[in-house]
Amino acid sequence: MGCGTSKVLPEPPKDVHLDLVKKVEPYSGYKNDIYKHFIKDDGGDTIKSGFISPPRQTNPYTASGCSPTCLEQPEPRKNRVAKYRAKFDPRVTAKYDIKALIGRGSFSRVVRVEHKATKQPYAIKMIETKYREGREVCESELCVLRRVRHTNIIQLIEVFETQERVYMVMELATGGELFDRIIAKGSFTERDATRVLQMVLDGVKYLHTLGITHRDLKPENLLYYHPGMDSKIMITDFGLASARKKGDDCLMKTTCGTPEYIAPEILVRKPYTNSVDMWALGVISYILLSGTMPFEDDNRTRLYRQILKGKYSYSGEPWPSVSNLAKDFIDRLLTVDPGDRMTALQALKHPWVVSMAASSSMKNLHRSISQNLLKRASSRCQSTKSAQSTRSSRSTKSNKSRRVRERELRELNLRYQQQYNG
Repeated sequence: MGCGTSKVLPEPPKDVHLDLVKKVEPYSGYKNDIYKHFIKDDGGDTIKSGFISPPRQTNPYTASGCSPTCLEQPEPRKNRVAKYRAKFDPRVTAKYDIKALIGRGSFSRVVRVEHKATKQPYAIKMIETKYREGREVCESELCVLRRVRHTNIIQLIEVFETQERVYMVMELATGGELFDRIIAKGSFTERDATRVLQMVLDGVKYLHTLGITHRDLKPENLLYYHPGMDSKIMITDFGLASARKKGDDCLMKTTCGTPEYIAPEILVRKPYTNSVDMWALGVISYILLSGTMPFEDDNRTRLYRQILKGKYSYSGEPWPSVSNLAKDFIDRLLTVDPGDRMTALQALKHPWVVSMAASSSMKNLHRSISQNLLKRASSRCQSTKSAQSTRSSRSTKSNKSRRVRERELRELNLRYQQQYNG
């Protein structure tokens, strides 16, 4: 996913050897290989290419913005599978069986596949690289994923390239989104919340140690690896990530993100650090414990105003049943001044997380959280349906409205910069 024409791509690291991705023969007719600097030859098969995340899609595995019931009636599965199989390069289909379309973006499609020899399921992202925006996100995400190997971060398997498309084979997370799992469970306590946050924080701490800032952390990008109760959580979708090498300027300036999760310093267009990820984790923690958003408004300007003030409340269910220690954890993340915000390491050492909420009430928060999540999903669904009926010409671009708009931020910056500095 991208953040429009303002997206700034980090320089690919030249000192990192990619030994995690199996190499495949590139398209022979592609003379100008813009991806050749990403991967070094190690004497095996040759590889060129990158990896792409859907530019305007909030989840790498599902269409975003609404639940499947909100979408138009799909065409028969057989027709869809055949349609997308026909678009795939023969080198890909020779090795993988195309099973189903599981997500789509403006320049990409995500399909579930099965390795013909091992029967292992994977996900393949197919990106149309003839679009500049798609190429930018492709380079950006590859620059990150070729450097990482962590149990809580989605793993790149191998990459294929043709003249007009790039195919990225990656781990398939079959356990569903974080909040879908919560709704499906019969119980959810603060201890369950700390287990989730420990995994996410461990992955974020690893990224920050490498100089990588995700910049789009949100529940849709936190997926369970498998449906089992013992499944790990994995961080996905690095289309907006920034990767810096040691010694590089750690400050970033690109305005990007998802509105409800974006940090105040980005809104006022100040140079920022990886602390923007910690703000997003504060928002995620708030939702995790309540099923509601700390900052939410259909009007973008009012939403940004709430974020800039850092004003949120613990009113309504289930907050009376949530411990003060849990609220303290959130408060130390949703701090307007990034210098006062907890780092990933500090968050992992917070008493609420370290104790696995041992001192907290073991009260089941599931009912309130589920009701709030479903209420919000229903509201968004109705909003999407209304938008599609009145603006049919924009129905294929519903996710675009969820992205940060540069003009809005410029106007907001002029209006609230003085207040922020004061």
